[in-house]
Amino acid sequence: MQRAALFSGGDAQMAAGDLGELLVPYMPTIRVPKSGDRVYKTECAFSYDSPDSEGGLYVCMNTFLGFGREHIERHYRKTGQCVYLHLKRHVIEKVPGASGGALPKRRNAKLFLDLETNGDLNNDDFEYEDEAKLVIFPDHYEISLPNIEELPALVTIACDALLSAKSPYRKQDPDSWEEELQASKHAKTLVQLDNGVRIPPSGWKCSKCDLRENLWLNLTDGSVLCGKWFFDGSGGNGHAMEHYKETGYPLAVKLGTITPDGADVYSFDEEEPVLDPHIAKHLAHFGIDMLQMQVTENGLRDNDIKPRVSEWEVIQEAGVKLKPMYGPGYTGMKNLGNSCYLNAVMQAIFSIPEFQRAYVGNLPRIFDYSPLDPTQDFNTQMAKLGHGLLSGQYSKPPMKSELIEQVMKEEHKPQHNGISPRMFKAFISKGHPEFSSNRQQDAQEFFLHLINLVERNPVGSENPSDVFRFLVEERTQCCQSRKVRYTERVDYIMQLPVAMEAATNKDELIAYELKRREAEAARRPPPELVRAKIPFSACLQAFSEPNNVEDFWSSALQAKSAGVKTSRFASFPEYLVVQIKKFTFGLDWIPKKLDVSIDMPDFLDISHLRARGLQPGEEELPDIAPPIIIPDDPKALDIDESSVMQLAEMGFPLEACRKAVYYTGNLGAEVAFNWIIAHMEEPDFAEPLVIPAFGEVASSGAAAFGAVGLDNQPPEEMVSIIISMGFPRNLAIQALKATNSNLERALEWIFSHPEPEEESEPALDMMDMENNANANILAETGSEGPQIKDGSGRYELFGFISHMGTSTMSGHYVCHLKKEGRWVIYNDLRVCASERPPKDLGYIYFYRRIPS
Repeated sequence: MQRAALFSGGDAQMAAGDLGELLVPYMPTIRVPKSGDRVYKTECAFSYDSPDSEGGLYVCMNTFLGFGREHIERHYRKTGQCVYLHLKRHVIEKVPGASGGALPKRRNAKLFLDLETNGDLNNDDFEYEDEAKLVIFPDHYEISLPNIEELPALVTIACDALLSAKSPYRKQDPDSWEEELQASKHAKTLVQLDNGVRIPPSGWKCSKCDLRENLWLNLTDGSVLCGKWFFDGSGGNGHAMEHYKETGYPLAVKLGTITPDGADVYSFDEEEPVLDPHIAKHLAHFGIDMLQMQVTENGLRDNDIKPRVSEWEVIQEAGVKLKPMYGPGYTGMKNLGNSCYLNAVMQAIFSIPEFQRAYVGNLPRIFDYSPLDPTQDFNTQMAKLGHGLLSGQYSKPPMKSELIEQVMKEEHKPQHNGISPRMFKAFISKGHPEFSSNRQQDAQEFFLHLINLVERNPVGSENPSDVFRFLVEERTQCCQSRKVRYTERVDYIMQLPVAMEAATNKDELIAYELKRREAEAARRPPPELVRAKIPFSACLQAFSEPNNVEDFWSSALQAKSAGVKTSRFASFPEYLVVQIKKFTFGLDWIPKKLDVSIDMPDFLDISHLRARGLQPGEEELPDIAPPIIIPDDPKALDIDESSVMQLAEMGFPLEACRKAVYYTGNLGAEVAFNWIIAHMEEPDFAEPLVIPAFGEVASSGAAAFGAVGLDNQPPEEMVSIIISMGFPRNLAIQALKATNSNLERALEWIFSHPEPEEESEPALDMMDMENNANANILAETGSEGPQIKDGSGRYELFGFISHMGTSTMSGHYVCHLKKEGRWVIYNDLRVCASERPPKDLGYIYFYRRIPS
């Protein structure tokens, strides 16, 4: 056999009978893939190299991880694994026939690699040919396959099993169940009771326990009941199942999942998720007009009408010849099926120098110190994606015509056009019920999810997400006493309301609405669309106006009162992310998007929104806490779901929000927010709420929620309540220790001991260090809290993400970025110079600070 010419020009001959003897020392390291093993035979763990790449792909015969030619040596050095299966797909020019046409070349035409074909090739002129061989390191001996007679049986079985293994991504439960759903046997003959039940578009709760999450609508009688049994692990009391056992009504749909494309339906009788081909009809029975989402208001299908001003055409710059862009920073990303939200956000993220430096700049160190399975490491996958987008290796221009003939004489070398972020999406969405699905998602929610992962996985001494973080000063005023309270919280996005009442073209909108209704009545196509034109200044004004505070408890009055809250910037971030709040629900149950045009400025100055703190003449609300009521049965405490939803809308996990509200005694979203900030780094932060028995509150309650397991250490939830009232942590711990963790007595103790004693907490620091591999990094930043970068409030627009469609759960996302002085459109794989960037139709905008 020959030594691989790729690595060495020399030859080494070996008798066929010696192959088995050659492999004997490595037999203990060769494994046969079993059910559940993930075999990465289509993509490198560190790059986007594949069997299509020039150097092919090496698959470890022990871990089944794949590596490109540039990264195989790293894995060999780290693990000592010597035997790899080298996979290569060749694209070969067909042999011309006598008539001048191309004839298939049948030397070894079998395709055994599960790869996508290159659509740019003319299949009449070229064909694919797959090649597999065993490679033994470090000498790079090659054994061509198949070689059944000469190889040990174990090796032959292992190679066959590896080559026939399915893609690891098809084994992901959240993805696979959507593809494998079967129509329910009850769907066609389902009986629906004519009981007059109508379901509102929001405000649902279980009819038996008032739970407001994981709710299911029974499609027979319209009962809304909580679940407990579905695949996503959501909490509940199982009342939907109990209702089925009592009535035998078999089908239910999960509220909150209904979109124009379908909904999540479960069959109690068949005990699995199912398809309901008649779901639109079944929902309409209860007033949920799902079908209307797919039909225009005059009854004509969308594809029967060609609107003259479509946001799909405007945002994607359809009808304009766009020049393709190639090279570093101009790499497209394949849409994996409703993954454009991820593509758009990641293009924007890796256009920011701080993220480029953190991941691509540190790439050698990240790769060298990656775990043995780099596919499951956040920083490795971020570095891989960043390098794929910025290196230019996967964004090369088409070959020049004069080189084609010369190249085709030997072998066609396909040009890489874009990357497929399948491994990145599989990891980053793991365990998330929404992002792990194939459904469309909200780009804003994914941005916050990504930032949360960046925060939890430090890389180097600098956290790149610091550039988005800013402090918000919230001024709350009691309307009756006129006294105020100032608090601060951390945020990453400035959310701007759409000031519809400030539209500058109201007369045109009224005329359009009249014409639209006339066209609907006459069954004619609608008139040309007229968008509401909203001044950006009006949206900024709406952001700065006071908002009413629900259930405000005034410490000045010692009672509930009317209160208003005003938000200002206590610091300005390096990069300001602005979200336009376009999405809402209509009374007809249809998700709606406000189709508006906002004159977003290229240069933005929000210096006037700088927080000023307590002003002369203002009197602060007394630091008196609301009465804390700890019930005899903690499970009887009702959780304020409105506070839970306020926190969830900020992007925090739902279970963490429920715990925060519960352990702060339903004192409101503001107090619960402080609890979240104090507990974000705990391993069980997003675990379901487990309410301890009354006798366990002081003893095991702390351990259950990540508090320090030391003797005489007060429960962490009580410490958090006191901290949220503005008292230092060491004072809270002292007070609780002095009063045997009695909350009311602890508060009295604090007011009677104004001078706290100094007490260190080495145990707390030790626990944090033990809970994170990056202990040194956390130790440096943990005591100071999140790093805040403050500066000027003047910004310049450099990017925006636009959404097309009626809801965040459907449609399409596109990203525009300003690079090298020109706008570029990133539409999945297509990257082109933008001619008419639709800056007025964006959903999320990215601004960078202008240096002073």
